[in-house]
Amino acid sequence: MKITILDRILLLLTCLLAAWQVAVGINRADTLPLIAYTIGFGVLLVAGLLLIILGFDVLDSPAVIIISTIIPLSLSLGLVWEHLPSFRVFYLIFIIIGFLTILITRILPIRNKLPIVILTSVHGVAGVTIFLLPVILTISGLVHLSFILVGLGGALIGIGGLLLSFLRMGNPLLSHSTILKVLPGLLFLMTVCFVTGFR
Repeated sequence: MKITILDRILLLLTCLLAAWQVAVGINRADTLPLIAYTIGFGVLLVAGLLLIILGFDVLDSPAVIIISTIIPLSLSLGLVWEHLPSFRVFYLIFIIIGFLTILITRILPIRNKLPIVILTSVHGVAGVTIFLLPVILTISGLVHLSFILVGLGGALIGIGGLLLSFLRMGNPLLSHSTILKVLPGLLFLMTVCFVTGFR
């Protein structure tokens, strides 16, 4: 499916917001969460630019799948490291093993559904973490009310990841064209939620 002018505008706005977040950073964040958040938004910026320049066909590239995996993994690591100190080491190990497993299953010529299952599982844990942790922290009164928007951004990134994963498995929840139509808007709304929530 050909990328439209509206898609490019939404992706450009996504890139600008991600670039702004990289430049400004997250106030009061420690070193590792700051690095993790910066990597996440930096990769989002690169992914948005690749979509603008190369169109939706770039989504079929194994390299883009590997690169886009960094977004939820790094954002969830930053959240866990900042707000769940007792789980820091365990979650860091999970992130490293999860990313390496995705990398290996994408590099090796595996013809079965294992790469998709691993991708979906690792993304699922990261997505649920990005969604639930801010919601729980907000309800508990431990963070400002606007932080719940980070959870909403996590829900949106999870929806986008699931749509693309099921599409790759050959069992799409929506048609191929519908998924590509909603993807730029989904990325834009997700980035707005993240940037607003982290402020």
